[in-house]
Amino acid sequence: MLTDEDYAALADFRHALRQFLAFSEARAAESGLTPQQHQALLAIRGAGNRPVSIGYIADRLILKPHSATGLLNRLESLGLVVREASQQDRRQALLRLTPAAQAVLEQLSATHREEVVRLRPMLETLIDRVR
Repeated sequence: MLTDEDYAALADFRHALRQFLAFSEARAAESGLTPQQHQALLAIRGAGNRPVSIGYIADRLILKPHSATGLLNRLESLGLVVREASQQDRRQALLRLTPAAQAVLEQLSATHREEVVRLRPMLETLIDRVR
């Protein structure tokens, strides 16, 4: 059975997550991106050397494939993403970031990493309270 302290810890943890998301959304907007656009760019960059398809982005952002397609169409029109035919399956489009996307993402990611480092002690305390 959960105690009052358990509920308080869960509420505080949820609040901390929302504060981080609000921070992230504001930084994305300052860079001219929506939160989903920022998240899509980060997912592409975070995939490393793995091929990134529209399906991958849909999965990572928890979107329907047609919603991911619309999002990527907008990123492509902004000059942030390029689609290239897969060498293995020419029917599949693979995504890569443009230099402009890499520049904005590097700046956003550095800011986000600083915020995560700043929040880490508080988050660790909250996680310990939930145990």
